[in-house]
Amino acid sequence: MSESSTTIRQAHPSDAERWRELFTAYGEFYETDFDDAVLDGVWAWILDPEHPVTAFVAEADGTVVGFAHVRMQPDTFLAGPGWFLDDLFADPAHRGSGVGTALLEAVAEHAADHGGGTLRWITAADNERAQRVYDRLATRTTWVTYERETSR
Repeated sequence: MSESSTTIRQAHPSDAERWRELFTAYGEFYETDFDDAVLDGVWAWILDPEHPVTAFVAEADGTVVGFAHVRMQPDTFLAGPGWFLDDLFADPAHRGSGVGTALLEAVAEHAADHGGGTLRWITAADNERAQRVYDRLATRTTWVTYERETSR
């Protein structure tokens, strides 16, 4: 399959079942089991035009084979818009076909069309296959990421 046979578009309500399959597989890739509340909640965000998360899907031969979730976030270094790519996943059967590249290019175009700014994302240190794609399309930074769970 070539990259040219892949269509990138924003997610539609009719994509729900396939998106759910792919998002569940994405969670499994990162050793995370998404429960129904998470799956339903993220899908509700995707369908809500007022929510900051935008979802793109990659479609090949009428089947959704990948997705990307991106959100605008204010960038204090620019006093303008910045973008964070939360999630990007391609069906394993379609990896190496240009799906990830096409999704990233669509996300970058969306960001440019909506004010520009820097597009950032993270990946696991051992996700070397994805890093090979990312190294072709973006600049690897030296930033170290930390996280801390908070609750009331």
